[in-house]
Amino acid sequence: MTGFIIALISGALMSIQGVFNTGVTKQTSMWVSTGWVQLTAFLTCIILWYFSGKENISGLLDVQPKYLLIGGVMGAFITYTVVRSMGTLGPAKAALIIVISQIIVAYAIELFGLFGVEKVGFEWKKLIGAVVAIIGIMIFN
Repeated sequence: MTGFIIALISGALMSIQGVFNTGVTKQTSMWVSTGWVQLTAFLTCIILWYFSGKENISGLLDVQPKYLLIGGVMGAFITYTVVRSMGTLGPAKAALIIVISQIIVAYAIELFGLFGVEKVGFEWKKLIGAVVAIIGIMIFN
């Protein structure tokens, strides 16, 4: 139940953040806004790290495979793509499409066992669920 609640909060925060970032972008520029988001996220992480136990940062040097370390680069492009999609499609439609994309890509990652994730078997109900979600977007449109 805790994971479910945290996921709900995450989705809500993503939608709100997308609206806020789009507003900042309209008043500044795309990369100024994105940079601000990443900088303030970094500062927040430093503060939370300081008060939560100060785990050893040098552990980053031992992360394998090394491509796992590009999450921050992806974060910058996530911010960019969320802002662009919300600016052109509106928050609701953009969020729907983003979530559907997340579901499809996450299922493909599990299905093919990509990036070290445990491989799962194909299930028709999951494919049907994705198709229903896509149809939902078309209806919402």
